[in-house]
Amino acid sequence: MKCFFPVAMALALAVSAELAQSAPSVKDSNAILFCDSTMPPLQFAASEIRRALAAQNLSLVERDLADLDKAGGAGACFVLAAGSGQCQRAAQRLAVPLPAALSIPSTPSFESAQAYSLRKTGGPAPVYIVFAADPVGAMYGALDLAEAIRLGTLSDLKDGDHTPYIARRGIKFNIPLDLRTPSYSDCSDSFQANIPEMWSMDFWREFLDEMARHRYNVLTLWNLHPFPSLVKVPEYPEVALDDVWRTRAPLDDTFSGSGSDMVRPAMLKDVEIVKRMTIGEKIRFWREVMQRARDRGIEVYWFTWNMFVWGAEGKHGITGEQDNPITIDYFRKSVRETVLTYPLLAGIGITAGERMQNRKDEFSKEKWLWKTYGEGIRDALALQPGRPFRLIHRYHQTGQSEILREWKDYPGPFDFSFKYAIAHMYSVTNPPFIKSLLPELPPDKRTWLTVRNDDIYSFRWGDPEFARGFIRAMPGPDKMAGFYMGPDGYCWGREFIDREPETPRQLVMQKQWYSFMLWGRLSYDPTLPDALFERTIAVRFPEVPADQLMKTWAAASKIFPQITRFFWGDIDIRWMPEACLSHPRHKGFYTVRHFIEGDTMPESGILNIRQWRERVLAQRPMDGMTPIEVAGRLRALAEEALAGAARLRPLQGGNKELRLTLGDIEAFAHIGLYYSEKILGAADLALFDATGKTDRRDSAVKHLEAALEHWKRYAAIANAQYKPQLLNRVGFVDRAALTAKVEQDIALAREWKPGTIQLDPKAASRGDRPFAP
Repeated sequence: MKCFFPVAMALALAVSAELAQSAPSVKDSNAILFCDSTMPPLQFAASEIRRALAAQNLSLVERDLADLDKAGGAGACFVLAAGSGQCQRAAQRLAVPLPAALSIPSTPSFESAQAYSLRKTGGPAPVYIVFAADPVGAMYGALDLAEAIRLGTLSDLKDGDHTPYIARRGIKFNIPLDLRTPSYSDCSDSFQANIPEMWSMDFWREFLDEMARHRYNVLTLWNLHPFPSLVKVPEYPEVALDDVWRTRAPLDDTFSGSGSDMVRPAMLKDVEIVKRMTIGEKIRFWREVMQRARDRGIEVYWFTWNMFVWGAEGKHGITGEQDNPITIDYFRKSVRETVLTYPLLAGIGITAGERMQNRKDEFSKEKWLWKTYGEGIRDALALQPGRPFRLIHRYHQTGQSEILREWKDYPGPFDFSFKYAIAHMYSVTNPPFIKSLLPELPPDKRTWLTVRNDDIYSFRWGDPEFARGFIRAMPGPDKMAGFYMGPDGYCWGREFIDREPETPRQLVMQKQWYSFMLWGRLSYDPTLPDALFERTIAVRFPEVPADQLMKTWAAASKIFPQITRFFWGDIDIRWMPEACLSHPRHKGFYTVRHFIEGDTMPESGILNIRQWRERVLAQRPMDGMTPIEVAGRLRALAEEALAGAARLRPLQGGNKELRLTLGDIEAFAHIGLYYSEKILGAADLALFDATGKTDRRDSAVKHLEAALEHWKRYAAIANAQYKPQLLNRVGFVDRAALTAKVEQDIALAREWKPGTIQLDPKAASRGDRPFAP
């Protein structure tokens, strides 16, 4: 067996040789870090450098910047300078020119605060210097140094100037606070399991540190009505909730998709208290979370849907009626207290739905939102003049003109928010849905992009090409304020579906580290080379050749985008590619007939099966990618992934993470082959439907029998690694149990009668034109 461990060890030991090459003694071989350790971001930076060195059996000595005259001479030195004064002193004492590209105003902007310059002095004991306008920029530079130490590339580090490509790079986190203050997604296993984690400081320390490592700097927390779990409102004292509750009542897939029955009476009759906390302790808890976020350069926002009164209804006359003046006053006071209670809160995001009436009177959606959120924020800012507080108004279920009219007097930064790829970021790299909006944006306004990942919950994804292309296709900073990425249907807290869990259970961000690294790092700098990711894989999985694993992983990761742009279900309840599933109230499991009737993603350049059939029968040229070509592409990707995994399997050794990663790759591949055969079967069945030629039906049956075999392999691999789970947007997902649904496609094809699917009269003219890749 060929082993690649020595290669990885050589990479890892390279830094040790560099740091120790001129050291006269073991003690002198210690690396030295000069920084202002009173700055929390630099404390974190120092800990990351220390951790990277410790993995190489080296230690770190920390000294104050005032001792810079002692830099050099014995081993490598690291210098972190943040702010004009520190940068100038460091440049003078080290005789290094201050970087011309680094702008260091007295009050750095959000963008310039993240910028940094790396410089390396010559000689046998080099000094690595980070110049930054702000401690956050210095932290990012130090994270580069720690990464280079970890990967064994410190000696290759080049001088460079770095500014963020996208200024605000965020996570969308639907947060399950409490049975009584649910998120939009709490009627599901992953959210229920994560309720205790939301009140664990250990969780948030891990989560925020991981965000910083991947260069995310915005955390958006989404909840239907969080205020009873966050604040005490003097005018409404009975609303504040002590303790943290979770129901023990069984949940199912019959909950409303609008959140209107997220707390059912039966759930309140059978509860467990997962943590004893007073509202005062909760406030201290969230202040500490926000301070930790600030110390990692992360802005925190609360987002709400409206209007929901979970946890408050029935108290003080509060109801869910849109024209109730008590409810309006309660919301206004709650918003005021949220702003005042949390001085580190960067802003609030709001939604004109999912539970608002389309009224045209004084209680219209936007008038109501202004009376509650707008006036509540104004009340708070009157007591805290000069505080910037951002309002992010989602476009969802409302219109721009009414928003601008009612919010014209907002006293701070005001942005919009748009669902960029609707629910499926893993589709095309340049979703078309925002194109008509951008020209209508006022010149003084920008929009955030909600980048929804309701595509991949279970598996580890990794395709740098797709992520880089997606990021580069986003609107520029004149139109885009930032983005936040995340699912509605799965909780990005700790994972609770793995059959071989770590202890404690990993964060989803830790388990799916590669995808989070790609999206975070490339959104800060899309020019990062694939070599960085390959080297990271080499150090993490030294048992296998990293280039082969990276290529195999990327091929597997291209499968879901390909199938999703062929079989398009815009919102999450309409399409879950992991299970060929929609919510039971929609269509449930998608049959071969659904594939014939289905549409492709707008502007994807792909013909659906009906459009393709019309062109075949009319002997017209194909003006887009055909279903047959989609099936061929899926097969090619799947076969590449399976061949790569087969080469790597014998080398995996005892590395559990590598074994499970290869399992995810194989799962991607087998469901890719399933979809390939299903598309071919649907295409043949569509032709049989139109022509009555039985050879087409027979061919369809053979393809669907092959699809069944691939599904069985897929289900076996996925169920070996993951437990079935209840998801709030598509119901209960058990891949093994769904095998019976897959089998029914074969019977459906055998019993098919010609003329079942009528030719779409618009098919001849509706074929989508190719969309830029």
